[in-house]
Amino acid sequence: MGRRNITQVSDFILMGLTDSEELQLVLFMLFLLIYLITVLGNACMMLIIRLHLQLHTPMYFFLSHLSFLDLSYSTVITPRTLENLLMSTKYISYLNCFTQMNCFVFLGGTECSLLSSMAYDRYVAICNPLHYPVVMSTRRCCSLVLGSYLVGFMNSFVSALSMSRLHFCDSNIIYHFFCDLPPILTLSCTDTHDIEIIIFFCAGSTLILSLITVSVSYVSILSTILKITSNSGKQKAFSTCASHLLGVSIFYGTMIFTYLKPSKSYSLGKDQIASVFYTIVIPMVNPLIYSLRNKEVKNALIRVMQNRKASKQFK
Repeated sequence: MGRRNITQVSDFILMGLTDSEELQLVLFMLFLLIYLITVLGNACMMLIIRLHLQLHTPMYFFLSHLSFLDLSYSTVITPRTLENLLMSTKYISYLNCFTQMNCFVFLGGTECSLLSSMAYDRYVAICNPLHYPVVMSTRRCCSLVLGSYLVGFMNSFVSALSMSRLHFCDSNIIYHFFCDLPPILTLSCTDTHDIEIIIFFCAGSTLILSLITVSVSYVSILSTILKITSNSGKQKAFSTCASHLLGVSIFYGTMIFTYLKPSKSYSLGKDQIASVFYTIVIPMVNPLIYSLRNKEVKNALIRVMQNRKASKQFK
């Protein structure tokens, strides 16, 4: 076989979501609005949980870290996407591209593990409430969160190590709006079979194990709720986990659709739509889901607004 001209590219071109200038402007305005709501919603959630002692419980401890991850998640992707929607040239350096990709993998892996920890917390609270303070101690909660970040780091490390073996010789055009694993793998002229297996096993095991944890937890929760004789008791128990179940379903659904398949089956249009959901929309939706469906958060927010109004009147 003849040798191919393998070179290490210095930058990539992100083609984005569309070539239409009018649609790019519409998407810019939409994504900017979503990003502002994401920043405001997640920052407010972290601040409220931090300031109100009645929210210093395991559930809100996990929720504050989820808000931090969603804010970081969106910030890694959205600002660059907004910039590219306004620019005629959509270059991103090799270093920035792989930094974005590895930050994304780190945050995604961490969020998967954190969601399973949140599901376990709800399982203990509903299925074993008498032992809840002992089981979900401060030390246990910190260990679960630290373990989530460790899982994310290991995913990112394996991804970075594997992707560093890639070479690009035919094209540097990425048909996506950010540096994601599937389009970069299809772009490489290196044989990616072994790399795909490693990344698929690492990311897939994180996704599947956390999904199993969430599924088992919620099957047990639903089984316990159905045994409650009081309708008000059932409603109260279900309301404590319904918002988490909704957020989890959207997150895992889009993640599984995108990543638990070979890179050869990568579909530009469908995968980009799914990517918009879990990188831009879900970080905005999560604080809205958890705050609007949670009386304690809403009451804390009302008290903050009342205290601020009172302080202004006093001045």
